[in-house]
Amino acid sequence: MKIVGIHTWLVRPRWCFVEVLTDEGISGWGEAVIEGKAATVKACVEEMAEYITGLNPLHIEDIWNLLYRGAFYRGGPVLMSAIAGIDQALWDIKGKYHGVPAYELMGGPCRHSMKVYSWIGGDRPADVGKAARERKETGFTAVKMNATEELQYIDSYKKVDAVLERVASIREQTDKYFGIAIDFHGRVHKPMAKVLAKKLEEFDPMFLEEPVLCEQMEDFKEIAACCSIPIATGERLYSRWDYKRLFQAGGISIIQPDLSHAGGLTEVKKIASMAEAYDVALAPHCPLGPIALSACLQVDAVCYNAVIQEQSIGIHYNVGKSVLDYVHNRDDFTFDDGYVKLPQKPGLGVVVNRELVVEENQAPHHWKNPVWHHQDGSVAEW
Repeated sequence: MKIVGIHTWLVRPRWCFVEVLTDEGISGWGEAVIEGKAATVKACVEEMAEYITGLNPLHIEDIWNLLYRGAFYRGGPVLMSAIAGIDQALWDIKGKYHGVPAYELMGGPCRHSMKVYSWIGGDRPADVGKAARERKETGFTAVKMNATEELQYIDSYKKVDAVLERVASIREQTDKYFGIAIDFHGRVHKPMAKVLAKKLEEFDPMFLEEPVLCEQMEDFKEIAACCSIPIATGERLYSRWDYKRLFQAGGISIIQPDLSHAGGLTEVKKIASMAEAYDVALAPHCPLGPIALSACLQVDAVCYNAVIQEQSIGIHYNVGKSVLDYVHNRDDFTFDDGYVKLPQKPGLGVVVNRELVVEENQAPHHWKNPVWHHQDGSVAEW
């Protein structure tokens, strides 16, 4: 079997799908995208296509190393996201070729289902108590919310109090043991992150995400010392070499590699194994589409340290189209008491609505993240 072509498709709300074609009629799907830079990654995938056309798609490890090591410049969000989409598609092909889910080819599952959480509150968090109660009523046992709007290095305690009030409203409208993940989104700098971490401790959050950016990873240990809340990060790290520095820096309890940014299933499985050696949990980042989610579940299936899975059904970014619009097997993405069963269909386990993908690509999206400014006019972290 040989790879004979690659298609790339830009689809709403902000995704890029990759379809790898073979001469035996088996095709595989991947999701290669950086949110806000989808066209850039799309071009990178198309550039990489000439390197792998004519190769055996079942030789995934060899192709991964060709795409990574065959270039003088390597790593980073664009190159690794392009590799990730291709890698996902190759695992989809391999599973279909052998007639089994991809996780069966990665050692077999160590669980039968995966805990998931739901997003609430939007970029500028509001009405989170009501939204959390509604998610609980539909069976979820955990939610995630953005902690705050933009924050200066040193900012008003009025903003801190607003965060505490929002988290308190979730506790009041759910229960003591409902999971609350609080995402700082890299918007917070160390001085205020330490304040927030200490004050949020009373609410027993499930974890604090990206309290500071990974550029400041040496600060995680100091922030973790301010509280007993697990610290999570990793969506903006792209390889095992990036994660090596994170593990050495310490302070992290949960890693969140993104299957569409960090080199796909091949790389994230290795990163997860590294994390296990440091007694660190895995919770893959996935505010993306159905292919990315299916890829995450394949890795969750085989990683003992996987604890919870992000998913974007109902997330505020999904305008115009959402996750299940692009799949024919919607029932396989049903959540029951906060869990989703592992995919059972061959490959990644997602049956893509190709007709809709082609239709959407006729008017490619142009999603860009908002650009925020502080009151003094300086650019704020989004």
